[in-house]
Amino acid sequence: MFATKLIYMEVSRIIDLFLYAIPTVITGLIAYYFFREHTKNEDGRRRFLLKKDLQVNALPLRLQAYERMVIFLERIIPSKLLIRIAPISTDKESYEALLIQSIEQEFEHNLSQQIYISDKCWSIIATSKNATIQLIRKASMLEKTDTANKLREVVLTEMMERRSPSDTALSFIKEEVSDLW
Repeated sequence: MFATKLIYMEVSRIIDLFLYAIPTVITGLIAYYFFREHTKNEDGRRRFLLKKDLQVNALPLRLQAYERMVIFLERIIPSKLLIRIAPISTDKESYEALLIQSIEQEFEHNLSQQIYISDKCWSIIATSKNATIQLIRKASMLEKTDTANKLREVVLTEMMERRSPSDTALSFIKEEVSDLW
């Protein structure tokens, strides 16, 4: 009987300890959950503030990139390009090469700007550049184009009849920049 009473007291103590431990474990789990959520929220808030700060600091760089690409597109408008770059000789092939080289150099000078503008915008700018080069090459291949001055005349006449390839890219850039605000 004494052994039974001893076992009963031991079981009773274990149950008492268990009853005291349950609220402690529950309180610990709740505290862990709240601290975990608080830490997660703080981490998210810090990330948001950092991202916001980076966007504020990156905006001037992005605008500068768009500005530089607008200058590039304006400089390769065939009518402006032909005025800026006069033929050195009467040879149409050397003038064609000079014009294309000038476009390519301008483009290569601005290659780093693609970091700050969208892929779609960069693709449209590159397409505009290639279309301008194609326009010059096609004009050079015409039979009536036999001198550098005739090449200038043919390209300028072509530009009177249609829009410059740069116009599409310039419009896209303006839309994209207006979306930044």
